[in-house]
Amino acid sequence: MLLERVYDPDLAHASYLIGCQAEGSAIVIDPRRDVSVYLELAAKNSLRITHVTETHIHADYLSGARELAAATGAALHLSVEGGSDWRYRFDHLPLRHGSTIEVGNILVEALHTPGHTPEHLSFLVTDRAATDQPGFLFTGDFIFVGDIGRPDLLDEAAGGEDTRFPMARQLFDSLRRTLDTLPDYVQVHPGHGAGSACGKALGAVASTTLGYEKATAWWADYVRNDDRQGFVDALLEGQPDAPLYFGRMKRTNRAGAPLLGRPAPLPHLSGAALAETLRDGAVLVDTRPREAYAAGHVPGSLSLPAGDSFVTWAGWVLDPERDPKLVLLAHDQEQAHALRARLSRIGIDGVIAYATSLAGLPLEPVPVVSPARLGEVPDALILDVRTRTEYEAGHIPGARQLYGGRVLWSLDTLPKDRPIVTHCQGGARNAVVASALRALGYTQVLELEGSYEGWLAHRGQSRDARA
Repeated sequence: MLLERVYDPDLAHASYLIGCQAEGSAIVIDPRRDVSVYLELAAKNSLRITHVTETHIHADYLSGARELAAATGAALHLSVEGGSDWRYRFDHLPLRHGSTIEVGNILVEALHTPGHTPEHLSFLVTDRAATDQPGFLFTGDFIFVGDIGRPDLLDEAAGGEDTRFPMARQLFDSLRRTLDTLPDYVQVHPGHGAGSACGKALGAVASTTLGYEKATAWWADYVRNDDRQGFVDALLEGQPDAPLYFGRMKRTNRAGAPLLGRPAPLPHLSGAALAETLRDGAVLVDTRPREAYAAGHVPGSLSLPAGDSFVTWAGWVLDPERDPKLVLLAHDQEQAHALRARLSRIGIDGVIAYATSLAGLPLEPVPVVSPARLGEVPDALILDVRTRTEYEAGHIPGARQLYGGRVLWSLDTLPKDRPIVTHCQGGARNAVVASALRALGYTQVLELEGSYEGWLAHRGQSRDARA
């Protein structure tokens, strides 16, 4: 048996290719939308992708299951558990609890493990060339390393109302059933790693075992002692803020993301052609480091540095319905193509061209205010775009907390007739959000120099001090 993990550090997303080398066939679990990586892995190992599946209707990225099945002719297997509201709306082969898929010598069994979502499946894998006992459990957003999937996303991002409580109880039952029926040695391969918003304390290790989680995970004692209410209370406390673009991901994944096919090369724009394209309504996505953007940028452009958080932050400030045409400011065509592929993972498909220079375009610096002069900005709204937990740990007196992933869905609560001073912890998230507000006509947006850490330093406190 061949097992390949494909990991996206931006979205903290793991997908898996499992191959039977004896028969040359493979299955892919939870693929991302730009599917070339799976095609390349299969070709490298002389495998043909014959089956595609996923654990659930995802909220944090667009699924590539339908895309990969179309590209390979593979059978597409998807859950029909959880009730009619959470059924996929496109053609697929149904998977229920106990359904099996044979991939050469490999047996894949679907286990219904609701709690994170109603339809959630985990996949129990047996390498029958070696043993008749299962050895691997692909858990999606059910069991993570050191944590479990959050049950509140339907409320937070998909329009649910108080679904978190019955979902948390379902998650308890799923955990108890799994621990009672599977041996401790079974390896757990989750769908996310550290940094994902699908849990609150995910470990950075790639995999674990049921026995290790049973011995060390925070939730294990609650399950062992049959303390359902204690489990529910502990699970729901302190869950991270969920970006509101998650709701769009849920809806699109249920309906079926549009097929990408083979993307065409992006044209290069410069000088007058770039200026004309921006005048015609295209949005410039400036992927330079934030320091370069702050020194001089095109008015109305977005600051989205091309680092490990590029896609996450793009989901905060780009909406396919509002921003249908995008131009990427990138190093070269290769980087532009890579960034376009990454944007496609959250359904941002409007990239029409790229540029490598801003020569000839009017530039302006980012407006800032120092912590020492913050009190001199008349009638300012101090907008803290960190998470709730960061804010509760310490904040500037009088600041309003509004998580960066929700700012653009809360514009009706932000004033255009008075200054807004934005900040995060160190300035990176703030630069993204502030650029988006200015692009939407909030002309009095200032960024706090050094953000919250700069404010603490001005007050003579250490980096770890709390106001």
